[in-house]
Amino acid sequence: MATHTFGTVAPANATLTAWVEKIRALAAPDRVFWVDGSVGEKEFLLAEAVAQGVLTKLNQDKLPGCYYHRSNPNDVARVEQCTFICTPAKDQAGPTNNWAAPREMYEKLYAMLKGAMAGRTMYVVPYLMGPPGSPLTKVGVEITDSIYVVLNMRIMSRMGKIALEQLGASDDFNRGVHSVLDCHPDRRFIAHFPQDNAIISVGSGYGGNVLLGKKCLALRVGSYLGREQGWMAEHMLILCVESPAGEKTYVAAAFPSSCGKTNFAMLIPPAAFPGWKITTIGDDIAWMKPGADGKLYAINPEAGYFGVAPGTNRKSNPNAMDTIARDTIYTNVALTPDGGVWWEGHDDPPPAGLLDWKGQPWTPESGEKAAHPNSRFTAPMQNNPALAAEANDPQGVPLSAIIFGGRRATTMPLIFQSFNWIHGVYLGATMGSEMTAAAAGTIGQVRRDPMAMLPFCGYNMGDYLNHWLGIRRDLTDPPRIFHVNWFRKDASDKFLWPGFGENFRVLKWVIDRTRGRARASETQIGWMPRYSEFDWTGMDYAREQFQQCMRIDAAEWQRELISQTELFLTLHDRLPKELIFQRELLISRL
Repeated sequence: MATHTFGTVAPANATLTAWVEKIRALAAPDRVFWVDGSVGEKEFLLAEAVAQGVLTKLNQDKLPGCYYHRSNPNDVARVEQCTFICTPAKDQAGPTNNWAAPREMYEKLYAMLKGAMAGRTMYVVPYLMGPPGSPLTKVGVEITDSIYVVLNMRIMSRMGKIALEQLGASDDFNRGVHSVLDCHPDRRFIAHFPQDNAIISVGSGYGGNVLLGKKCLALRVGSYLGREQGWMAEHMLILCVESPAGEKTYVAAAFPSSCGKTNFAMLIPPAAFPGWKITTIGDDIAWMKPGADGKLYAINPEAGYFGVAPGTNRKSNPNAMDTIARDTIYTNVALTPDGGVWWEGHDDPPPAGLLDWKGQPWTPESGEKAAHPNSRFTAPMQNNPALAAEANDPQGVPLSAIIFGGRRATTMPLIFQSFNWIHGVYLGATMGSEMTAAAAGTIGQVRRDPMAMLPFCGYNMGDYLNHWLGIRRDLTDPPRIFHVNWFRKDASDKFLWPGFGENFRVLKWVIDRTRGRARASETQIGWMPRYSEFDWTGMDYAREQFQQCMRIDAAEWQRELISQTELFLTLHDRLPKELIFQRELLISRL
């Protein structure tokens, strides 16, 4: 590296510097670089990343401030089988997590880290998850040998001096260590030590495994800390709906992957609703805590979006397209000859001379996708033209509604409301999505994903559901809970609901319900809107279509209840009895 002044100033915090020295002595890097988060440092690191071949500078006229990265082809997604929760007792991690004893895992990973950074720079990245000064905000420090990680953490968190200022002389910070090692799949581990507030990730360079503030701290360790400290870390978007009169309502929503989470977070109301506005607080993670007024308050701990590129376009998500037009790092998309980017589902057709995500020439006849299906963009939330003013509010926003939803071709109606909080927790606990993978026998099979947290809960899922029920004790004005399904199909396999911006009509009914302005009919499964309760201005949608969308089929629901049994059996020893009663009540109503 060239001589420079960046990275040379260590903080005064004795606990932090002693821990960094311990990892330095173990990993034996050539040098240590303390990240400060300044603009000058960013420019220096970007130039270094380009010089090292880690990043490619894109066409700055088309995509100002944007860069491109190709990851190792064996390292393109989160790896559930390599992800461990390391608690003293196995039942603390529960049956849905991979467990390892902390002492053995520390020994194994320290042996792999010994000398692992020789010839490399060790970056020390202090960062905040949450707005500065928020009572919910957590300080983390990630040690990494990847310049790609440093530049992504800069986008995804508030990093550098701002984090050190919040930490002060305290020893309360998440200790995260990451090394790419040789990126061999057999030497890939993402280990969480919730009791120690620590994470070690080795053998991967992929964002979901190595941006330790994101899924690792914000969800897996965060969910554990939340249970201990009386708050919740959830895999949820947060949005604000503002009426033409200026009335604001805040909604959180949990959808499993491939169910349109980012699109919903950045929804634009149809033209038929002038004056209505939706602004984004967060697209992926919500930290929630009961307030003194008995409402549930939420913050977005992140500062950026780490989104899936394929399928993102002007129709599905115009705000995302504006967000990623500058200062964005693209990973594993296709490269155009003029230094632009392309992916399946892009607005433009693929240009001639395209290079695919592996760097090979690509044509439509290649027989493979040009962009990896899990290719990503990392973009600052400040770029979002619909960013909510409240996104940086340290107190968070009071939630009026929580929405659960999955991808279901049958059974689940477009929208219904739970009878109460416990029934709502049951809806979230039994939520599922149909598999879309082409593996034999999996298409259409429902995979249960309680609250969309199955891969991200850092402790026993039965205890997690109990925590959801327990949080109600501190809420005198809890959010109302709803379930949606944008993906129901008719007999000819066509979607019954147009989705995208029209989802606003569903959201408007949700808002009106929370405000006491909309009626609903009591059904076996929950409160459901009549056709007349929706605002159909500017949309030609027949009553018969709506009824098809909302139909409750007893035979389908019987199959649904049988399929829920597997999850209930998996969690049987810790499953809250309230949820068993809810299932029995539903059976009796049907």
